[in-house]
Amino acid sequence: MLDTAPGRTPAAPASPSVEAEVDANLDATSSAASVDVAALGRMLLGTWADIRQQSRDAMEDPQFHRIDNQTKEDHRTRVLGQLQALADSGRVHRAYPVSVGGKGDIGGSIASFTELVFGDPSMQIKAGVQWGLFGSAVQHLGTEYHHKTFLPSIMSLETPGIYAMTETGHGSDVASVGTTATYDETTGEFVIDTPFRGAWKDYLGNAAVHGIDAVVFAQLITKGVNHGVHAFYVPIRSRETGEFLPGVGGEDDGFKGGLNGIDNGRLHFTGVRIPRLNLLNRYGDVAEDGTYSSAIDSPGRRFFTMLGTLVQGRVSLDGAATHGAAMGLAIAITYGNQRRQFEGATGEEMVLLDYQRHQRRLLPRLATTYAQYFAHDEFLVAFDSVFSGKGDTPEAREDLETLAAALKPLSTWHALDTLQEAREACGGAGFLAENRITGLRSDLDIYVTFEGDNTVLLQLVGKRLLGDFAKQFKGADAGKLARYAVGQAAERAFHNTGLRRIAQTVRDFGSTARSVSELRDTEVQRAILTDRVETMVAELAQALRPASKMSPVDAGALFNSQQNKLIEASRAHAELLQWEAFTRGVERVEDPGTKQVLVWLHDIFGLGLIEKNIGWYLSNGRLSPQRAQAVSAYIDRLLTRVRPHAQDLVDAFGFKPIHLRAAIASGAEQQRQDEARNYYEALRASGQAPVHEKTLKAKNKNKKK
Repeated sequence: MLDTAPGRTPAAPASPSVEAEVDANLDATSSAASVDVAALGRMLLGTWADIRQQSRDAMEDPQFHRIDNQTKEDHRTRVLGQLQALADSGRVHRAYPVSVGGKGDIGGSIASFTELVFGDPSMQIKAGVQWGLFGSAVQHLGTEYHHKTFLPSIMSLETPGIYAMTETGHGSDVASVGTTATYDETTGEFVIDTPFRGAWKDYLGNAAVHGIDAVVFAQLITKGVNHGVHAFYVPIRSRETGEFLPGVGGEDDGFKGGLNGIDNGRLHFTGVRIPRLNLLNRYGDVAEDGTYSSAIDSPGRRFFTMLGTLVQGRVSLDGAATHGAAMGLAIAITYGNQRRQFEGATGEEMVLLDYQRHQRRLLPRLATTYAQYFAHDEFLVAFDSVFSGKGDTPEAREDLETLAAALKPLSTWHALDTLQEAREACGGAGFLAENRITGLRSDLDIYVTFEGDNTVLLQLVGKRLLGDFAKQFKGADAGKLARYAVGQAAERAFHNTGLRRIAQTVRDFGSTARSVSELRDTEVQRAILTDRVETMVAELAQALRPASKMSPVDAGALFNSQQNKLIEASRAHAELLQWEAFTRGVERVEDPGTKQVLVWLHDIFGLGLIEKNIGWYLSNGRLSPQRAQAVSAYIDRLLTRVRPHAQDLVDAFGFKPIHLRAAIASGAEQQRQDEARNYYEALRASGQAPVHEKTLKAKNKNKKK
């Protein structure tokens, strides 16, 4: 295809000379590239490295490991025992206040928690239900009375608990839950009801068997006024018999697609009475006479403030999903470096990772996983700042919630995609349960829809982006918005020429190789990726501007017509956040050899985002067709530079064989390959090797000549 940038004679198609120029550019730095595995590993452990390592070391104990083929009931019993061991160790108490025996270390607690995935994801998530949701709700939504009354037994696991938010009829739309908590002034009690089947609390960890008490989210009604969703501490089962208390009923959700060590179930309530003091009243309270009060006047802001506890779950899932993807890649790349298949030019079978397609399958996903490690650590630092109180402002909370809604979808989707690709890259061996990949994928599948459905979360991000845009252009007319949409794009990412930019950083030299090489410039990548986000948001804002003058029905229809574009803009924004975090991470690397390898990996990630969205860049005039082709060619060449360092890059994750527990990543495959090669070498040396039919025919043919 031809370069159609205006004002120029069309350039010649890509040729071997272009490839040679690109290769020469890369060869200049290849000899110095190396990976300091230990130093990079320490960096990947992040801000709470020591705490994270201690927790990971603890997961070497076989008592925490998943056992395949257990019955649902046996798996649940085993996981409950694992939780008791965690409680006895005190490791899961780190986030709680010092006043009740915790350490007040919010960030360290999440760092420790994410390492539990190396034992059994069922154990990790059940621990998250107990101490990260149920206990955290009491901590963050309750006051000192609730802390002293309820937290000690929650921390010790004397009171296994349930986080009863989701309903059969309302999942991510928490504001619309049907469960009610109506205050009875005559008795000083709240009466909890699920008035219809869709209001049953559903998919709840600990609900089917083990849960004793629950934090129930319900519409608070007093004096005939609904004050929105609040949290209530509700006893569920008898401590003596384990039977449901009067007015409480439930069902077992049964066998699931994964995480079967967790007893998920559903609950319903009929006239269940609880004391007024069981309202977790940090953000809203009811006096004895039924008068409601809150320091937050806006019902909407109050609701989102109370739901801020969900951020803890999202940061945890972001870290655990990143580990899951890294585990799959560690298994697949280790296997791919050892397994041989099909005879190559040397006469020997080739190692799988030497095939270009195998590199394409795994190494870009490795680059994304590195981006996620750096982004997760920054996410965790922001979370710790807010929830520790060091940087807790309304603005910081809003930013944190947007960050959580942006990063959790990308990391959890990436985990599923990567584990599936890793499974396929390992062939039939990847399908065996003993090699862990299929089990990890099954267990992590639910991550994409709990703690907020990924698509819904990205819609929240989009609304925030539009809100920020509206603040920037408050009062702007349609003409100004249109000029912005075109003007900023032209300046930032260079309409038509595809790369005509900022102080001529990217110049059209007439050489595709040189032009594409310029794409490796950090500022150029930043501008191109940022431009896409800004342009998409500006176009959305312009499309939605008429909604302010429409009826609610018509405005809703207009918004719905733009929903897909909104989510795509949000995803682009989240990818930019990951890219920025990766960029900052590379800048901190001191070892030159390691830095060179990470620069290549960073470029694979950045250029991969451009390649993935190449249709947008072409249709919006950001890249010419020839340069769009050259982006893919350049990624392929970067992959060949990273390939010799792939094993070091996965070894830097710091996973021991006991963490992976995958036979094909244990060295067994290398032993098989060595055995086979030694066998054939010995056979040839003995002179007893049979002659291949093709060889014999070739010899006979030559004799006839």
